Amino acid sequence: MPRPPSVRRRKPAPQKPATITAIPERGLKIGEAARALGVETYVLRFWETQFPFLKPKHTRTKHRFYQEKDLDVLRLIKRLLHDEGFTIVGANKHIKEFGIEALMRGKPVAKPAPTSPAEHASSQAPAIDGQARRVLNEVRRDLESIHKILED
Repeated sequence: MPRPPSVRRRKPAPQKPATITAIPERGLKIGEAARALGVETYVLRFWETQFPFLKPKHTRTKHRFYQEKDLDVLRLIKRLLHDEGFTIVGANKHIKEFGIEALMRGKPVAKPAPTSPAEHASSQAPAIDGQARRVLNEVRRDLESIHKILED
């Protein structure tokens, strides 16, 4: 009895951000904004609950429309979370500390003067960039794995 031919399935191609040349006057629907940023729609909905300053326009029927400023904020959030390795709490703190407008412009902002000696000591430490943060997180995970093995 002959065997049926095997079928090779392709893995889906990684989703690349779409390029939007002009945003319509009404704004972008959530699916359009998600494609433009290279994330899923549920991610945008979740970020809206976690970042209080992210407020796209809602119609009476609860549809979201993202304007250019909203997309800029979303790009900043994505950069902080995905590229620089911040947690959501850390990204919120970073945005409150430096200001959303200054971070979106990408201009360096001076840190506020520390108020306590402990803060003063921590302010002397060099800043950690996104790649260093990722490496440190990986080392931490490795150490936690080793610790768990040693406990067992």
